[in-house]
Amino acid sequence: MQPMQNIPARGGLNYDETPFLAIWEVTQSCDLACKHCRAAAQPIAHPDQLTTAEGKALIDQIAAMQVPIFVFTGGDPLKRADVFDLIRYAAEKGVKVALTPSATPLLTREAIFKMKEAGLVRLGISLDGSTPEIHDAFRGLPGAWARTIQAIEWANEAGIPIQVHSTISRHNAHDLDNLCALFEQLSIVMWNVFFLVPVGRGQLGDLLSGEEFEQVFGKIYELSQRVNFQIKTTEAMHYRRYLLQHNLEERRMGHGHPHAAAAAKEYEAGAPTSDAHARTTSWATRRVNDGKGFLFVSHVGNVYPSGFLPIHAGNVRQTPLAEIYRNAPIFKSLRDTSKLEGKCGACEYKEICGGSRARAYAVTGDPLAQEPCCVYQPRNWVPREEKEPAAVCQPELYPLVTL
Repeated sequence: MQPMQNIPARGGLNYDETPFLAIWEVTQSCDLACKHCRAAAQPIAHPDQLTTAEGKALIDQIAAMQVPIFVFTGGDPLKRADVFDLIRYAAEKGVKVALTPSATPLLTREAIFKMKEAGLVRLGISLDGSTPEIHDAFRGLPGAWARTIQAIEWANEAGIPIQVHSTISRHNAHDLDNLCALFEQLSIVMWNVFFLVPVGRGQLGDLLSGEEFEQVFGKIYELSQRVNFQIKTTEAMHYRRYLLQHNLEERRMGHGHPHAAAAAKEYEAGAPTSDAHARTTSWATRRVNDGKGFLFVSHVGNVYPSGFLPIHAGNVRQTPLAEIYRNAPIFKSLRDTSKLEGKCGACEYKEICGGSRARAYAVTGDPLAQEPCCVYQPRNWVPREEKEPAAVCQPELYPLVTL
């Protein structure tokens, strides 16, 4: 995910008008009880979730806005009986749909092949540990790890590109090397590294410190230079700052990743490249942020800047999606970097980073506050004494915001 303020993105998108990525929580129903769950999903579907007809109307709007990527998430999308019909409808409308199912008995080989036949373009699978002990404890269901590995094998058999999602917290930050080694044995196209936002069942005490963020950034950067799949971060906008700093330092020292700069330029221009490191770099230059090139539609049609930033901007049952995205006050504020507060507002990297607006809100109650888990000190930033503790994410300093 990455946007640009008032600047056309790759492919000509203006993120003030059209998001690069839209996510629809097709249901909150799910049979898992994951420790970090944003939705705090439950087994029974909400009686007021969008109907099939309303879902198709939403897809029509996504098609009209020409959103490049549309994701069905949950809960567990496979808990909706009409999910295959919705995938097929989207494909017929020219909308590229990805889907993120839960690793439950519903995720069968038959279901995966049926999604492929309906027109699914990518499957997002969550894998949070290199061993069953780590992953199953995280997901709250014994056997989830084995079922996830089996699903990846089935998706490869069906010819569906696989994107693996890992939520990084204190439970598994030590496991990144082993996770990456596992992914190299599997045929995946992207590893999406989520950095915890303490909403839903996500706990503030599981959040990494600012220094630990930097350590994980270093590990991701190292891994991205040698793996054959892309690595993308979510809710870690300051990884872009880290990446730029290290690319500049490597150029200054005269040793960078071979051909990465040229390949990244080719990718940004729309040319294909087999260089995974360059494609990873290109993701980090898109500038997407919560509400800025990104939107989230809930199971009942409420529209939010992201699934991790629960500030209601409107409902698709009453207001067209494009109008909400373009004109809702919260979306417009989040796209205006002059409104950022604290060191994010003073930072020379704010146009490419801007900090996680969702994490700022979860920790401070203010979506425009400075990123609470960033150690970087902007060149022109002179913090006032009373604001210094917020320079590093120290969970014990903040109460958990009730959402």
